[in-house]
Amino acid sequence: MAKRVRDTVLDSPTARSKLKVQAKPYFRAIDRGLHLGYRKGKTGGTWVARRYLGEERYAVEALGRADDRQAANGSTVLTFQQAQDRARGRIKELEEAERIAALGPTITVRNAITAYIEVCETREAKNKNGVALRRHTRCRLTKHVLSDEALSAKALQALTVDDLQSWRAHASTALADGSIRRITNDFRAALYAAIRRQADKLPATITTTIRNGLTPPTASAPVARNAQILPDADVRRIVAAAAVVDAESGWDGDLQRLVLVLAATGLRFSQIIRMTVADVQMEQNRLMVPVSRKGTGRRPTSHIGVRVAPDVIAALRPAVVGRRGTEPLLLRPKWQMVTVREWRKVDHVPWQEATEMRYVWRAILEKAGLPGDVVPYALRHSSIVRGLRANLPVRLVAALHDTSTAMIEAHYSAYIVTALDELAALAAVSLVTPSPAQLRSVG
Repeated sequence: MAKRVRDTVLDSPTARSKLKVQAKPYFRAIDRGLHLGYRKGKTGGTWVARRYLGEERYAVEALGRADDRQAANGSTVLTFQQAQDRARGRIKELEEAERIAALGPTITVRNAITAYIEVCETREAKNKNGVALRRHTRCRLTKHVLSDEALSAKALQALTVDDLQSWRAHASTALADGSIRRITNDFRAALYAAIRRQADKLPATITTTIRNGLTPPTASAPVARNAQILPDADVRRIVAAAAVVDAESGWDGDLQRLVLVLAATGLRFSQIIRMTVADVQMEQNRLMVPVSRKGTGRRPTSHIGVRVAPDVIAALRPAVVGRRGTEPLLLRPKWQMVTVREWRKVDHVPWQEATEMRYVWRAILEKAGLPGDVVPYALRHSSIVRGLRANLPVRLVAALHDTSTAMIEAHYSAYIVTALDELAALAAVSLVTPSPAQLRSVG
C-alpha cells in the first residue's frame, strides 16, 4: 500500500478554512507524476487529481467534494487521506486502460459469444459424426443476449456488474427459472472462454465482475420437486406403459429399452444415448454408461458402472445379440412420409436429443395414469432418492449418478436427513431396564 502523504495546509477542514478562495487548486505531490489538488470555493472545496502526461502536459480530473462542511462518506465527500486513495486508484485504472489500448482492439460481448457458439458447434459436430446439429446454444444466446445491441457491443474490459444484472433482471421477466439458468450458464461460459483467450488484454477484476453480475439474487440451489420423485410402483408403471406404447406405435422395442435404461440407471439422457452394445455386461448384470460431457476438466474414468436387475439385462438382450460392440445400443425408428396420412418405417437411427421423446412421453404418462407434468428427468430424481433411502453413502449415490456430493446435498437434503436418521436409530439402545422379577418359594 502506498504511503499516505501528510500536509498541514490541506489535511484538515480547519487548516483548509484559512486558505483563500481561488480558481486554481492548491496542489500537493503524492506520487511520482501525480498531484492531489484542493480547489477552494465560496461554499466549500473540491478535490482534483493532476497527472503528468509528458512534454509539460497534465490531465486534471475531479475526485469529489472535500469534507469542509459535510462529514466524509468515502464516496462523494472525501477527507484528505481518502482523496489520496481515490487519486491513486484512478491512476491505476487509467494506466490499465492505456496498457490494454496499446495491445490493440479488444473483444466485445458479441465477439465472445460468437466464438463460443462456433466452438460448441464444432465439438457437437465431432461428437455426432456429422449428424445435423440442433443449435440450441446458438438459438438461446442469439435470441436472449445478442438481441441486446448495447450489451453486445460493449467491450469486455468495460463490462460492469450493473450491465449483467440489468440483463438478467430483464430476461427474468419473460423466461422461466430453468430457461434463465441455461441461458446464463451459456453466457457465463462464453465470457470465461474469452477471458482465457484474452487474459493479457483484460483487467484482473473481470472474472469477479462476471461472477457477481450473473449470480442470481438468491444463490441457493434449486431443490428437487417432490412431485418429480416417484415411488417405485409409479416407475414400474411408466416402464410398463412404455412397453405398451412401443408395441402399439411400432417402435420395435426401441422406446421400451430407452425408458428402461433411464429408469434403471438414473443417468442423463445425453449419457445413455452414447452407450454402445459393448457397454452391456450381461454376466455381471452391469451397464457401463459414458460419463457426462459437462465441465471442462479431465474425468478420471470414461464410464460409470451401474448394477441393474437381471430383468433389465434380459430386456436389452434383443438389442445386443448379433450386433457389433461399437454400434449404438439405443436406437429409434426413422419414418418416411409416403402420402399425406401414411408413414413408412425405413430405418433405425441413434437418438440425438431428449426432445425427440416429447410427444411419445405424453402417451406414456397417459397410459400409466400419471399427471401430465411429470418429466423424464423424474426417473433420475427417483433413482437418486431410492439410493439415499437405501442408506447408500451420499458419495456413492453421487458417483453412481455422475454428479457431486455438493449437488446431492443441495437438491436432496431432506432425504439425506431421513436416511441418516434411520441409520442413527439403529444405534439407539435401551438404557432403562426393568427391575428383575422377585423369585418366591413354592415349597
